[in-house]
Amino acid sequence: MKLSKRLETVASMVTKGNRAADVGCDHGFVPIFLVESGTSPLAVAADVRPGPLSRAKEHIREHGLEEKIQTRLSDGLANIKPGEADSLIMSGIGGILMMRLLQDEEHTAKSFKELILSPQSELFDVRRYLVSNGYLIEYEHMLCDEGKYYFIFHVIIKKDEREWSYEEYRYGKDICKDDMKTFLAYLEKEERQYEQILEKMKQAPENDRAVQRIAQLHQDITCLKKRRQLVYDCGCFA
Repeated sequence: MKLSKRLETVASMVTKGNRAADVGCDHGFVPIFLVESGTSPLAVAADVRPGPLSRAKEHIREHGLEEKIQTRLSDGLANIKPGEADSLIMSGIGGILMMRLLQDEEHTAKSFKELILSPQSELFDVRRYLVSNGYLIEYEHMLCDEGKYYFIFHVIIKKDEREWSYEEYRYGKDICKDDMKTFLAYLEKEERQYEQILEKMKQAPENDRAVQRIAQLHQDITCLKKRRQLVYDCGCFA
């Protein structure tokens, strides 16, 4: 099973020997890869949509893995039992939805040994939710796949006693050192985009909303510059 760069990174973060549950499995490629590669002895492929789940079943049949990969029609973790799997995978899901799914079935979510999470949006909010609700983001992978940047969190159930700054919630606290060049390229791209937006805002008619937006953009640009300097200071490019 050949995976995209993003899904291959997601799969690589699953601890060998762990049973995996892929929630929002789409075509079922990650569970198939995990079982075929010997990473996971068993897996559950779950999706709330009958169409993608049907395609996942077909792919699982094609690979002869019906005995090792169960398919489950499930809204998030609703039809996943605590203790049924060791590694939870949620990838390609919006941040707001991801937080809701974790909150709705919190007991099940906290029964996993590890969570591999790759929210498509609301990264700041997802990080803050995890830190505030008894999860520890051990590390984050950062990658670019087909021109799009992705953050992938490796999370365990443990209270995070560390202080988090605004920029850490925004751009991550423990990015893997091997990913720093990609991370730097992402920060530079974000900074250019914010600078362009700021210039346009300065030319627009002034009102309270515009003033607030300009102030926020200045904060975001300052945050990006600070984070970029930290990347240089870490010595990853020596």
